[in-house]
Amino acid sequence: MAIQKKLSLMIPGPTPVPERVLQALGSHPIGHRSKDFQNIVSSTSENLKWLHQTQNDVLTITGSGTAAMEAGIINTLSKGDTVICGENGKFGERWVKVANSFGLKVITIKAEWGKPLNPNDFKEILEKDHKKEIKAVILTHSETSTGVINDLEKISSYIQNHNHALSIVDCVTSIGACNVATDDWKLDIVASGSQKGYMIPPGLSFVSVSDKAWKACETSDLPKFYLDLKSYKKSLLSDSNPFTPAVNLFFALDEALKMMREEGLQNIFARHERHKRAISYAMQALDLKLFAKDNHLSPSVTAIETKSFDAELFRKLIKEKYDILLAGGQDHLKGKIFRIGHLGYINDKDIISVISAVGLTLIEESNLSNDSLGKALKKAKACLMQ
Repeated sequence: MAIQKKLSLMIPGPTPVPERVLQALGSHPIGHRSKDFQNIVSSTSENLKWLHQTQNDVLTITGSGTAAMEAGIINTLSKGDTVICGENGKFGERWVKVANSFGLKVITIKAEWGKPLNPNDFKEILEKDHKKEIKAVILTHSETSTGVINDLEKISSYIQNHNHALSIVDCVTSIGACNVATDDWKLDIVASGSQKGYMIPPGLSFVSVSDKAWKACETSDLPKFYLDLKSYKKSLLSDSNPFTPAVNLFFALDEALKMMREEGLQNIFARHERHKRAISYAMQALDLKLFAKDNHLSPSVTAIETKSFDAELFRKLIKEKYDILLAGGQDHLKGKIFRIGHLGYINDKDIISVISAVGLTLIEESNLSNDSLGKALKKAKACLMQ
């Protein structure tokens, strides 16, 4: 009988799931209208507030992160509203498409893939909007497709100066990985998904809603039913859900959030920062070029250029030889970059393993010297020991 392969997920999602969470996930289902389930909803709700650094409710939807983002858009805006969409990667492009599909007038602020959005571009457009026609600014915090993190805090400050527009933010790969100070930064809609920093399988999404955003809900005329956030808010008053939720994923969420509280927010952020730097410094020591600039690297995923070889073939070799799954490039970047996810339940051993696998494959398939791998591991070790 062949030994089952142990595939290591080093992609930006789904991410590895801790044993404690898997055990909780495997529990027998319970009634979603029972007191026992209400207790779980109460527990997760409080811990979600802690994770989001907010006093506002964080609503849980059975659906992907896209469901949370769409919910944020359709509950606060009306057909014909003008919005700004930041676009510097695949997910920024998605929000432009979503906004267009609901009949919104979209002003697009673009940056080249691999580069961050320029906060001053938002500032300039918002300051010129004397009639306050712009109703929302929609953007991605950590752009997973390119490994870039945008300056959400500064962009949010310009939105606040506008004093009318809402912020609707995709924090799918930043919540649980780096600081997202929802209340301090006065973020209105923050959306995320379970299969990222939450360390549980896909299937749940989360959306925090500010008081300002709830007021906007009162005048929104876009169609909604399953994603009507008012129904989620009402049901949360009784620790319930308006529809049948993914019960076992709530078990997993409850356990994962308890693990995160045990580690502590600052420790979680510091761990992701160490892993980000270990990967980025090691890749450069292996004579590889980072796709994003060093001071704009996402804490969740690092994208690496492969001008001298095919990234898809390289990923295939890594998977076949070392049982490590890396992410590829999307759209025009397919075959030109590979991406290493270091988000969620990732430890130092995982970081050392993926660096070793990349280095050994380069040695086997190119002219890279053995010394380069040693230098890369030394760089990584220095980061991990900080």
